[in-house]
Amino acid sequence: MLKRRIEEQLLEWKEGKNRKPLIIKGCRQCGKTWSVMSFAKKNYAHVVYLNFFENPDYKSIFSGSLEVDNLTMMISTFLGPSTIFEEGKTVLVFDEIQECPEARTALKFFDIDGRYDIIGTGSLLGVKGYGNQPASVPVGYESVIEMFPLDFEEFLWANGITDSMIDVLRSCLNDESPVPEAMHIKFRQLLLQYTVIGGMPEVVQTFVDTKQMNLVLKTQRDIVASYKDDMLKHAEKDDKARIRECFESIPNQLSKENKKFQYSVVKKGSKANQYLGSIQWIEDAGIISRCYNLSIIGLPLSGNAVKDIFKVYMNDTGLFISMLEEGTQLDVLKGNLFGYKGAIFENLIADIFVKMGRKLYYYRKDSGLEIDFIIRYKGEAVLVEVKSTSGNVKSAKTVLNNPDKYHVKNAIKLGDSNIGRKGNILTLPHYMAFLLGEY
Repeated sequence: MLKRRIEEQLLEWKEGKNRKPLIIKGCRQCGKTWSVMSFAKKNYAHVVYLNFFENPDYKSIFSGSLEVDNLTMMISTFLGPSTIFEEGKTVLVFDEIQECPEARTALKFFDIDGRYDIIGTGSLLGVKGYGNQPASVPVGYESVIEMFPLDFEEFLWANGITDSMIDVLRSCLNDESPVPEAMHIKFRQLLLQYTVIGGMPEVVQTFVDTKQMNLVLKTQRDIVASYKDDMLKHAEKDDKARIRECFESIPNQLSKENKKFQYSVVKKGSKANQYLGSIQWIEDAGIISRCYNLSIIGLPLSGNAVKDIFKVYMNDTGLFISMLEEGTQLDVLKGNLFGYKGAIFENLIADIFVKMGRKLYYYRKDSGLEIDFIIRYKGEAVLVEVKSTSGNVKSAKTVLNNPDKYHVKNAIKLGDSNIGRKGNILTLPHYMAFLLGEY
């Protein structure tokens, strides 16, 4: 049984005095339904569950009046007399709510009524071309939580790492003192495993139960295939091929020295206006995140982002690895990737940052100066350079040595080494990236 961070968020929501109906959105198979149902069974006397994908007939419940008493009567008719609606003790779970837009519209009436709690889960919510968009999204009458596959800390929990062990890492970070060697070796090993396994719950559980990488890879590739099926089923007709082409180009995009997303890599001669909507579709589906170039390095980062210059990273590095050729998993674990290692470890750090809730930014100039990531950390803009081993950070040094021009004081180098500091560059092991949460 995998421990998920969203359990705390759900409990915080339930304990809120003026809680609204809750929508849990995220990519397919990231664990939404399991987490919500586990929470619901532990915290409510009665759980009323409707899955609109498995049983399309449930949509007819919402085809008429959306008055709450009428809806509860219709739900009882479908589910039978064992269905109990008790004020303050019943939660309704609307699974795959994107399949029934009227059910999402009905959240407004449940919120106003206030007798029952509502949790909806949805994949592909709001993606362009999905055939069942609500006529009226209940703005102001719902709360939304975005859920991702397991993050690195959740992966650590799944593999027996306790909070007290993680606290030791935090203490080392705060003191800038080396991690004890035995712990350093263990966390380094787990980081490499997370790189190839990622955080999709079924994949992680397969690894925890079997430790067989062939079964892990099969599960990952089945998930990638299901994503491609979604692109063909749910995108608008003219966009289907382009979305899939964009998705399949990601490994080649990241292999470039200049990792800016290039439409010519998708298809020779292509231009932005042909494919920009395709990138947006994949991002809205929760599969990728864009990392925007900054015009200048400074806060607020979002205000300095150049919206038409960006890199693209997969939100789950394990799925990204599975898109590469056979044997890549073993190569990562052995460190035999040569020039492609940089792309994999950049995607790994992007994966960790996105699941922390960070937006992604980088800085590149035509002169060749490039900083992998810029983050807000402890109230200032901080450079983050990612190295597969140790490596030089020439660009970061250039920026730091010109404070009048760039106004940056500190940099972090993430690599395959223990904690250390040289001037205003703090070196951290890759596995500590998830601890950089202080804004």
